[in-house]
Amino acid sequence: MYEEDGLARSGTENSLGQARMIEPAPASAGVVPVTIIRPSSGWAPLKLRELWEYRELLYFLVWRDIKVRYKQTVLGASWAIIQPFLTMVAFSIFFGHLAQISSEGIPYPIFSYTALVPWMYFANALTQSSNSLVLNERVITKVYFPRLLVPASSVLAGLVDFMLAFVILIAMMLAYGIALTVAVLAVPLLIVLTVATALGVGLLLSAFNVQYRDVRYAVPFLIQFWLFITPVAYPSSLVPESWRAIYGLNPMVGVIEGFRWALLGAGPMPWQLLIISGLAAMGLVIGGLYYFRRMERTFADMV
Repeated sequence: MYEEDGLARSGTENSLGQARMIEPAPASAGVVPVTIIRPSSGWAPLKLRELWEYRELLYFLVWRDIKVRYKQTVLGASWAIIQPFLTMVAFSIFFGHLAQISSEGIPYPIFSYTALVPWMYFANALTQSSNSLVLNERVITKVYFPRLLVPASSVLAGLVDFMLAFVILIAMMLAYGIALTVAVLAVPLLIVLTVATALGVGLLLSAFNVQYRDVRYAVPFLIQFWLFITPVAYPSSLVPESWRAIYGLNPMVGVIEGFRWALLGAGPMPWQLLIISGLAAMGLVIGGLYYFRRMERTFADMV
């Protein structure tokens, strides 16, 4: 229960900004146990164990996002396939046929679609997670729960679309006569890297968006710019060797090149890009978590 005027209280204040039941005083004192929610101060601890305690809520938030994503649409979940497929067709015409961009001996349609599957997931997850706190304003201002669950559910819900597009990718590989090898076992790790990148950036942008609402206008431009600095329409081999390490600081570079290596056998395993991109993604997640937790105490007031 929450604190109300006119009632006696006993206990200590929660300095971490989280709900905690105060130890009740003896019944003879006539004291009622209460739960006090206080904002944290300074750099709040991550409290990742709390996320595990609320795992059931995370499940329901993900399920809700999945159900409402294509509600009252004609094509429904088919959009998860149509978007990357039509983009692949456009890339194949303009970049593959007209501009003659190298695809390293791989048919350009499958070359670009292999990159578009993780890229579309990342772009959609980033868009949804950056707006998640503002869209869930009513829930955030009425009940306590770890706010981190809101952008996290938006990122995880997009995995359903990813799997649908991935099925089409496997079908295209069979059509082009490309067989799977043992390298396909690296795909789950690449998916984790993609999710981590989307979550890290999504946490930062969602926290920014609560305070600065023009973030929602900047996100589409950010995604468009990020597309050009990611080897979706072109191979990373076009980037000079001296710039390759800096280029790998974009976590999606390692993801895209990793997918092409694991599924299409495009060149040797990109160890350097994967290591650099993995470290960059880890930095984004840690930085996003700490910044999100620091700003979390202001969400209910500013959203």
